[in-house]
Amino acid sequence: QMQLVESGGGLVQAGGSLRLSCVGTVRAFSSYTMGWFRQAPVKERELIAGISWRGTGPYYIDSAKGRFTISRDNAKNTVYLQMNSLKPEDTAVYYCAAKRLGVASTLPYDSWGQGTQVTVSS
Repeated sequence: QMQLVESGGGLVQAGGSLRLSCVGTVRAFSSYTMGWFRQAPVKERELIAGISWRGTGPYYIDSAKGRFTISRDNAKNTVYLQMNSLKPEDTAVYYCAAKRLGVASTLPYDSWGQGTQVTVSS
């Protein structure tokens, strides 16, 4: 398993942007498929974006398509989530997750960060 540390959350107005970052503490970061999840109050945690260990075919939940972009920089052991055109319904705790190899769109992931709060005001 990998230790993951997220940053970049905060309070933003509707229509604004945020970029989340997640640093992984493992030597073989490039062999891990990475995902971003979110959990809103009284809702289940959901996978919103994922990128394979190859960096190919990113996965997005429908509500994120066209607004969010996941990317990775293996030299920095970092995965990013660029979020544009944010909406109040994007308000949630966002979690970075990882799994060794595997398909980005499938569960489970087995390493988790502590989460970072994103709040979008209307």
